[in-house]
Amino acid sequence: MKQRTLAREVSVQGTGLHTGESVTLTMKPAPVGHGIAFKRVDLSGQPEIRPRVDMITDLVRNTAITSGHAKLNQIEHVLSALHGCGIDNVLIEINASEPPVLDGSAKPFVNMIIQGEPVEQDKEREYFVLEEAVSITDGNRSIIALPCDTLRISCTSADDRGIHTQHLSIDIDPDTYITQIAAARTFTVYEEIEQLVKMGKIKGGSLDCAVVIKGDKILSKEPLRFKDEFVRHKILDIIGDVMLLGMPLKAHIIATRPGHAINSALTKKFSEKLEERKKVPKKKPRPSTVLPTETSLDIRRVLDTLPHRYPFVMVDRVVEFIGQDELVAIKNVTINEPYFVGHFPGEPVMPGVLQIEAMAQSAGILMLRKISSEGKRAFFMSCDKVKFRKAVRPGDQLVINAKLTKSRGNKIGVAECNCTVDGMLVSSAELMFAIMDGDEES
Repeated sequence: MKQRTLAREVSVQGTGLHTGESVTLTMKPAPVGHGIAFKRVDLSGQPEIRPRVDMITDLVRNTAITSGHAKLNQIEHVLSALHGCGIDNVLIEINASEPPVLDGSAKPFVNMIIQGEPVEQDKEREYFVLEEAVSITDGNRSIIALPCDTLRISCTSADDRGIHTQHLSIDIDPDTYITQIAAARTFTVYEEIEQLVKMGKIKGGSLDCAVVIKGDKILSKEPLRFKDEFVRHKILDIIGDVMLLGMPLKAHIIATRPGHAINSALTKKFSEKLEERKKVPKKKPRPSTVLPTETSLDIRRVLDTLPHRYPFVMVDRVVEFIGQDELVAIKNVTINEPYFVGHFPGEPVMPGVLQIEAMAQSAGILMLRKISSEGKRAFFMSCDKVKFRKAVRPGDQLVINAKLTKSRGNKIGVAECNCTVDGMLVSSAELMFAIMDGDEES
């Protein structure tokens, strides 16, 4: 997926939830690699803040960060909207210390993003892909992250009495975020309001921007937007809080009674792992690419491409590439082949299985050339329609013809192959093989 920004700037006005201040927030396009940055245009020098987990200074009913003399409160809804909508690069100008709370959800920010028209940029998006399990427990709260090839969140929300327990598991992409998560509003328990006021919080709070739970009753100016709106807002907050990693995430997060503190603790774990990876030198790929411009391969280039070594290299030379899908290779069969000692004494014959191996190695070279893949290997998976027509003996030159007939996403290949000696067909087969990274072999 490509990085994305906005085609045009968009603005919204409102009131901060905790400060009660009037505020204008403007999202502006940003170049490739810029990332997400807030700009406090109301402060001297108009400092820019790139939100990261190590900047967090307050986690009481919001996620607040501080950089120098510049502070930002309750940024999780804005970050959630950007993360959920797949926006990588944007400059957010703000003239107060807190984005507007609006209706208490991320939906108004999503509407801004849609109005700004997301556009792709000319560089691939970088993800933090979790490679091992991470877990955090804090009393009756817990959060676990598992490796996953998407961002998936399974969340259970509950109050102390268990009256409003809700659960949802969902894969997060722009479509599901916009339709299933963004509109879920923030909520609080009635008995906690007084304490929050004493702490100087929720100065801009009202039923216009929050749902209040009072016993088994729901206080709201409109009906619940989802029957499980509370757990959906918890997922919304998680999506915003993990964006403090500084890049989008691929992992399966399993949360029970999450909150900003435990969400941020998880993000800190991700950040530590990201820093560890930066310190480990990247493995240099094997020089296995078969260049599309090459018309033949000598034995040195064959050995660069194939992982096989003595006594199992069954291709001595690629004589010719025919387009992108076909080649002709040779294997010189000599009496020095170690298998002739036992196959058979006094009557040396090349084993049929090694003829199949020669065809498989030739087809693997062809597939690697087709996808121009560094650090990859071709693994033989299956063979079909195998026929042996004539014995191959020492002194013969096996001419191998391989033609790719199918490929699936540069991962699976199917080839029709045959071997001839002096123009006579000696064996043929249809072969299937897989292309894998060198470090995927296990």
